[in-house]
Amino acid sequence: MLTQKDLIHLLETDNSSELHELFCEADRIRHETVGDGVHLRAIVEFSNSCERNCLYCGLRRKNRRLTRYSLSEDQILKLAEEISQLGIKTIVLQSGEDRFIRAEHLAKVIQKIKLKYNLAITLSVGEHPERDYRLWFDSGADRYLLKHETSDPVLYKRLHPDLTYENRLRCLEILKKIGYQVGSGVMVGLPGQTLESLAEDILLFRKFEIDMMGISPFVPNPQTPAPKLFQKFPFPFNAEKLTYKMIALTRIVTCDTMIPTTTALATVNGKTGRIQGLRCGANVIMPDATPQPYKSYYEIYPAKAGLEKPFSRQIQEIRQLVASLGRKISTDFGHRRQTEARRFG
Repeated sequence: MLTQKDLIHLLETDNSSELHELFCEADRIRHETVGDGVHLRAIVEFSNSCERNCLYCGLRRKNRRLTRYSLSEDQILKLAEEISQLGIKTIVLQSGEDRFIRAEHLAKVIQKIKLKYNLAITLSVGEHPERDYRLWFDSGADRYLLKHETSDPVLYKRLHPDLTYENRLRCLEILKKIGYQVGSGVMVGLPGQTLESLAEDILLFRKFEIDMMGISPFVPNPQTPAPKLFQKFPFPFNAEKLTYKMIALTRIVTCDTMIPTTTALATVNGKTGRIQGLRCGANVIMPDATPQPYKSYYEIYPAKAGLEKPFSRQIQEIRQLVASLGRKISTDFGHRRQTEARRFG
């Protein structure tokens, strides 16, 4: 079992033979535990309104330059239909922490998607009361994605002035207790982040038995305070390369979890970022089904990959990419623990 010391060494090393061995071992474990299938999870960013003021996020409340929007129920259902027709089994309903989201309204949307299109449903809408989490689960939501961003409480507080690290972990515990398949994740390259805290992130994934881990290189947004933070709290490592190591080590430590090769990787390295993620342990891709102009308004970070491509074109290119690696697009719902999956045969 890898210790924190082992993880720090492997995160730090630039030894080519060590890295080759690391990525090969992660790919071997991925093949043996979750197979060669790549699961597609289509994201619908239905609102970019957010009451939080996180220092790195373009959706933050104080970003007055951002055009705000909220998709209607009919728009969301139309996108769910398109996703289903393309053979994708999961829809991810994502938004900022929108104070105008009514739990009952979102519950009705979940029910209609489940009834009409039989999709697995992932929610990613931030911190909410337990009663809302239970309502959405009872309405048909299967998974909940709530990234903890960093396991360093000091760094977490610096970046999230109106949130607490303790409550974020409490929300993860509540979601697991309710029965969700729970996703979390981190950004790599945050101002002031350390290799020690990244190693702790991996150990936290294991401790909480997280079902899906999103690990992304941090892409600074000029409309946030993040660029100035780097002047005070520099990050002396290559975030992209470190992300590949994090994916590989997370696969080795957690074995059968779902790990995406993220859009942020494709953004920082448009040629091989997504491919390299798949080669070092990832088994999920999350294409963006949000239509224009709304996709451009959901600007957590700038110049997001695939911004101008229609959704069907994205899927076509992803299928070609996956086939080029000798792998296949999965046709099942992509639950981590099939014995615990609900509402599906």
